Amino acid sequence: MFDKLASQPTDPLLALIGLYNADGRPDKIDLGVGVYRDDRGRTPVMEAVKSAETLLLETQESKSYVAPEGDRIFLDLLWDLVGGTGTGKFAAGVQTPGGSGALRLAAELIARAGTGRLHLGLPSWPNHAGIFGATGLTVETHPYFDVATQDVRFSSMMKALSSAQRGDAVLIHASCHNPTGATLTAAQWEELATTIAERRLIPLIDSAYQGFGSGIEEDVLGLRRVIAAAPEALVAVSCSKSFGIYRERTGAIFAVAETQSAADTARTNLVTMARTSYSMPPDHGAAVVRTILSFDSLRQTWADELNSMRYRLNELRRELATALSDSWQLAPQIAEQQGMFSLLPLTEADVLSMRTQHGIYMPTSGRINIAGLKKTDVARVASILKPLLG
Repeated sequence: MFDKLASQPTDPLLALIGLYNADGRPDKIDLGVGVYRDDRGRTPVMEAVKSAETLLLETQESKSYVAPEGDRIFLDLLWDLVGGTGTGKFAAGVQTPGGSGALRLAAELIARAGTGRLHLGLPSWPNHAGIFGATGLTVETHPYFDVATQDVRFSSMMKALSSAQRGDAVLIHASCHNPTGATLTAAQWEELATTIAERRLIPLIDSAYQGFGSGIEEDVLGLRRVIAAAPEALVAVSCSKSFGIYRERTGAIFAVAETQSAADTARTNLVTMARTSYSMPPDHGAAVVRTILSFDSLRQTWADELNSMRYRLNELRRELATALSDSWQLAPQIAEQQGMFSLLPLTEADVLSMRTQHGIYMPTSGRINIAGLKKTDVARVASILKPLLG
């Protein structure tokens, strides 16, 4: 049987990790893998997470399965954090193995409901197209961002969505767009929500970076505006970045509707599909998030830590933009973008040259993980980038 299979290429980003690890240069810099790092180059365990884990160790009485839909308390608390209470809609959630698991279930639900098409703005997280295509959806693409000008191509996006058919799905980044860092203005969110409602489109909103952009509440204002306008929506949530629990694979998919009955019906389908995929969700990460969100003191500690991470990212953006500004006129836009990533106008040859000559690692797309920088790295990285960007 295996002889009939064709060998598959390694995911480029995963291969990049191996190349970086094999590089023996002491001054190498990893700007590729999408994890938050502090100024010592670590991806630390948050103090709120450590405290929650200590409490679970002392009080948890069983390792039996959770319910097929997952931990209901976790789901309720997470939806309150993401969706809030003012949208006028009803939500029903299913706990998933990470945000990727949430997106996969969402795509399967869209396909099961008979909607065969999903609109995806480019560039986007590379795994989006793969996940959606694997479920048989037709992925229609439209421009989202112009790398050369560092601008959101909002009019092009809206033109594409204005011709979408009733019932089509559209993928939307809630905040901190991956890979560009370029977010929508309040007026653009309003126009997007209006078009989605008028065209009767199904928004699939990917929320993976809450708190990394403008703030914990601020980063979901656009999301909430869209779900308030749309008759139905799907919201995929990842806890990896906001809680720093990447390896725990913690996420959820929420079906949002105008009635609780409709949302619950969607959940029964999500649970059925989950049952034939991974059966039961992993619990530890969800238990940690539930514990943090259940206790005011832990929740405040978590919020303070997340705010500090955002402040560091924003400061790094400003420093990098300042260091590049004398040779690249678009450098100030790096400071205005949000989250961990920016997408630089670099060629594949540029990226490979930086890797070979300087030990600076990033995907060949030119996506740079701002969080991979240390303050002491900024001047060196800027000096290498200047002749490539100027």
